[in-house]
Amino acid sequence: MPITELPNSRTEPDGSAVVRVLSYNVRSMRDDEDALARVIRACAPDLVFVQEAPRFFRWRKHAARLAAKSELVTLSGGATAAGPLLMCSLRVTVERTEDVLLPLTPGLHRRGFATAVVRIGGARLGLLGCHLSLQARERYDQAGMLLDRLAALDTPHAIAAGDINEQPGGRAFQRLADGLQDCWAVRPWGGEHTWNPADPHKRIDAVFATKGIEVLGCGVPHPRDVPGLDGADLRAATDHLPVLAALRVPAN
Repeated sequence: MPITELPNSRTEPDGSAVVRVLSYNVRSMRDDEDALARVIRACAPDLVFVQEAPRFFRWRKHAARLAAKSELVTLSGGATAAGPLLMCSLRVTVERTEDVLLPLTPGLHRRGFATAVVRIGGARLGLLGCHLSLQARERYDQAGMLLDRLAALDTPHAIAAGDINEQPGGRAFQRLADGLQDCWAVRPWGGEHTWNPADPHKRIDAVFATKGIEVLGCGVPHPRDVPGLDGADLRAATDHLPVLAALRVPAN
């Protein structure tokens, strides 16, 4: 049955948590920062996986400003993870964080992972934000490193999200989908394509979850489905569209 409304955040009587997760490439906040924050607020996420967060002069100040405008707090990442940044709501209790730099290929941009272990309600889960390489071989290798790092978080459940720089038919994307649930493919909601806002025709951004997590819906939010979301803001905020998912994470 098609999903018309994405569930709101809540904690179930058994301690399981319904969590809203947003993945968003913000292009170093070079576009309309206020529109970007309005999009994030309208999506009402518990967890935000940001790609291309500011990495240079006063980057922590810029990240904190985006979090404050979005009614969130910074969790981990940023320049210390070569771009991926995690933000969260005050619903989230943080257990630990770690920023990971990946091996540098000469001539290519340095990549990294922003990771954390958190608790929401009675659920404990690992988080990993990524922005994979533009080069196909390196991207495939990084997909393997992502799976290894996610397993190393040693949590009952985990979520990985980010800009894969590849469509679902690609080798790196498929490597991730073989090991994890591709949330849009499991239970699509909203739109599919994330690039670019003016002419969406590629799905290169995704939310993945480990097998025990129930996917309640995932896709590109549309103004008709999300109260307070404005189409002009989606076009002005950055050069990607966001991916929004609702996931039910079992209690430990």
